[in-house]
Parts: sequence; C-alpha cells; structure tokens
Amino acid sequence: MSYICIKKSGEKIAVSKILCVGANYSDHIAEMNPGKPAELPKEPVIFMKPPSAIVHDGENIIFPDVQSELHHEVELIVVIGKDGKNIKAGDADSHILGYGIGLDMTLRDLQAEAKKKGRPWTIAKGFDTSAVISEIAGKNEVNQVKDLPLKLFINETMRQEGRTSKMIFTVSDIIVYLSKFFTLCRGDVIFTGTPKGVGPVQPGDHLRAVLGEYAEVSVSVKKI
Repeated sequence: MSYICIKKSGEKIAVSKILCVGANYSDHIAEMNPGKPAELPKEPVIFMKPPSAIVHDGENIIFPDVQSELHHEVELIVVIGKDGKNIKAGDADSHILGYGIGLDMTLRDLQAEAKKKGRPWTIAKGFDTSAVISEIAGKNEVNQVKDLPLKLFINETMRQEGRTSKMIFTVSDIIVYLSKFFTLCRGDVIFTGTPKGVGPVQPGDHLRAVLGEYAEVSVSVKKI
C-alpha cells in the first residue's frame, strides 16, 4: 500500500492518486525558457504520478537505470481529507486534510524530448521513487499557507528557495480546477508546483526539503 503519514498521530492513509501542477511559478517558467518572455498559463498544467512513486523520510530516490539527467523540484503538498467533485471555491478549504513538503523528481532530458515530440511526460515524471513526501501537518496547525517558505538543501547547501505566495494558481484554484475532471478522494496528494532553482542531483547526494516550521523530509539519491 502506498500511503501518506499524518504528523503527531502517525496515522497512515492510503493514496489513490497523485495530481501535480506544472508551471505554477513565473520564475520557474522563466528559467525553463531562457531568453524568452515568460508566458503564464491561463489554467493549471496538470500531470499525474502513480502512488508507487512515493518515497518517505529516510528512504532513497533510486536513479533509474537510464542515461538521463535527474532534477529536483521542491513543492508544497496538499492532501485531500474528504471526497469531492465540482468543488466550489468557498468550499475548497473544507476538503483539505493537511499540508507537507515534497520533491517532484524529474528526468529532465526525457521530459524535454517528450515535450519536443508532443508526447506525454509519464516516464519522466512518474518513475518509481519520483514523489518524495514528508509527514503531513494538519491544516489547522499550519498558519498562513498562502505565504510559506519552501527550501531545498542538497548536501546542506541551499539550492531552491521560494514562497507559496508566488504561486500563479492558489491551493483553492487548484482544487476547484482538478475537481472538474477528477473526483478528489481522501488521501489524494496534490503537488502544487516548484519555484526557480531546479537542477541536477547525483548518486550519493543528500536532499532535505523544508516547509517553514511545519514539515521536513530528508532522502538520499542512489544508483542501483
């Protein structure tokens, strides 16, 4: 069973799907398209990872046995607490169980090739151990989720830093949009996008992602 773990209580909740938002920070859009005007999306860019992609604190990201460039992307995670479909903006908060920090690990050159050919990103984004997830803090424990700091350290050197206030689409926007197409279920995980600073990792690297004072996750990269 793939699961998320609730901070303090230790409760484990099964995950049925992982929904992810791409291109949700203008500074990340700019860094991925150097020399071009940043074209902001008019609606969220959505992709998915399978539950089998989940990695927890203290575990390892396994570098796939392919010639590829593995990149880190630190992100705010939202976990759904109750089922919903066609959720209204005013009701979005009532469907949230809690928040955490995560890493959307990406095979960047495979993603770039897929984009160029107009093909899906599934392998580049959904391979085993591509979804690093912290323990989840209950939503009532997290203050000012609209402006929380995100940080990623590699071998204790900070590589990414951003704030949730810079997201193009808010948590509420994302939940409303997703629920038009998917029934959101208790335990579903939403990755909300990454700020600038993405880059490669190598076997032997230690990664530590932090969401303010509320959540932290540490993992290592291994090559099998």
